[in-house]
Amino acid sequence: MPDEFVANIANQAIKVTLMISAPMLLAALFMGILVSLFQAVTQINEQTLSFIPKILVIVGALVICAPWMSDTITSYTRELYTSIPQVVLGK
Repeated sequence: MPDEFVANIANQAIKVTLMISAPMLLAALFMGILVSLFQAVTQINEQTLSFIPKILVIVGALVICAPWMSDTITSYTRELYTSIPQVVLGK
């Protein structure tokens, strides 16, 4: 199995992982900034205040982006499975 093929598969796997996790991470980041600003303005230092809004935003982002995420994972897996004969035959 050529080294460039393995490197290409690893590169694609990392890209797909980053693309799939980005919506939830970005949503949590923006919500964290908003909650931090709210806490700074009101001087409320409750640590548990930031968890519930972040969880709700992450679940919302997951619900909204779930079809796209499943399509992305499915297409990557399909490409992986279709490349198996090329690896076995050595082309």
